[in-house]
Amino acid sequence: MARKGGAAAAVVVLAAAMAFMVLAARPAEGAVTCPEVDANLVPCVGYVTGKEAAPPAECCAGVRRIRALPSGTAERRQACECVKQAAARFPGLNADAIRVLPAQCGSPLPFPLTLNFDCTTIP
Repeated sequence: MARKGGAAAAVVVLAAAMAFMVLAARPAEGAVTCPEVDANLVPCVGYVTGKEAAPPAECCAGVRRIRALPSGTAERRQACECVKQAAARFPGLNADAIRVLPAQCGSPLPFPLTLNFDCTTIP
């Protein structure tokens, strides 16, 4: 039988591990990495899977960080691909919640959040 706080502890450990990967994986200033994008989106999983009614503050902070990352076309396309890859790892995502997430956080992204967006079309 699992401890009641085991799931919460696992989420904290996962978030800490992803934050470490972000720091270790950042190859050059201005480059966007998928571990960095993933770490910013982990707090949003509850909202985009329908387990939370609104995105938590940590999620919106992550959306704002993702918005600030891409500085050019290649970086925006990379961030978009990373978001799509992250979404593919989580079953049961609510497409509407994903689409409105940036607006819910008051931080529009330089690309739409959808499960089937063609990232190569981003200018």
